[in-house]
Amino acid sequence: MENKDDKSQPELQASNLALLMLVEIREQRAGFREERLALERDRKFARRLTLTLKSLLVLMPLLFGLYFFMQMLQFKIGPFSPVIGIVHIEGEIAATSLASADKIVPALKRAFESSNVTQIVLVIDSPGGAPVEAERIGNAIHSFRKKHPKPVVAAISNVGASAAYMIALHADKIIAGKYSLVGSIGAIIAPWQLSRALDRLEISQQVYASGHLKAFLNPFTPPSQDAQAKAQDLVDRVGRTFLRELEERRGRALRQDVNYASGEIWSGLEAKEIGLIDAIGTVDDFVDAQKEGTAFNFGPHPGGFGQMGALVSTSLISSLDDIIARQRFQLR
Repeated sequence: MENKDDKSQPELQASNLALLMLVEIREQRAGFREERLALERDRKFARRLTLTLKSLLVLMPLLFGLYFFMQMLQFKIGPFSPVIGIVHIEGEIAATSLASADKIVPALKRAFESSNVTQIVLVIDSPGGAPVEAERIGNAIHSFRKKHPKPVVAAISNVGASAAYMIALHADKIIAGKYSLVGSIGAIIAPWQLSRALDRLEISQQVYASGHLKAFLNPFTPPSQDAQAKAQDLVDRVGRTFLRELEERRGRALRQDVNYASGEIWSGLEAKEIGLIDAIGTVDDFVDAQKEGTAFNFGPHPGGFGQMGALVSTSLISSLDDIIARQRFQLR
């Protein structure tokens, strides 16, 4: 029996060693499988990351292009709940500015036509400008209000003067801050007179006109008495028309002892005393006091790079034109 047991002992050890080797081989295979799966996951992640980066490189320029294109079209999504529609009238009112009728009227149209806009606030910060642009904006307010009756409030920020105040007259209510500047009722023509400078350079211009007042604003020739009288008559007529519009729209609030046609500008507090505005307050005060409490900006918004370049070029041309001869009416 002892010899038999002694012989079986090596066999048992060999069998255990074989089992251990099998277990180790199995574990190594499982480890290799895990490593292969991890490597495959890393490769898939790298492919997805590369694809995402390539997509971003392609999509980002398209998204930026779409964004600027939508800005140029002044496109904005919403509103989706009751809001106060804000329309900005900022800077000089001119055909080439952001406060032109071509920019303001579409913003007004969107605000009036939106069923979620309960009332409209004109946020005004402008020294004035071209009266015809202001007339177009005022007429648009009147027309849109007929189709879509909504209260309109004009909120004057820093300045609401001349043509800008002319627009404010079309609102149901006008408010301004205590330190706002309001008024400047009237018109102005301010052409350059360069004839004396040309005389010093011994340069002159010969003008041939079909009528003696055809070139009455020519800056290169001395103005005649008839030309000066004509220019003054023009601004007087436009100023009187402006004054009549003021009296028609705010006659009951105006005071008899104030000369509104003096071209004077008043502070917000003074404007309230003499009836040019209805209340003292800022646009923030007004919005906070409303039940809706939410303002939605309808613009107009500055356009993209292309439109910015066009505005710069037109501004330069306009400035050069003003230096040569300011022949347009200005309400300032």
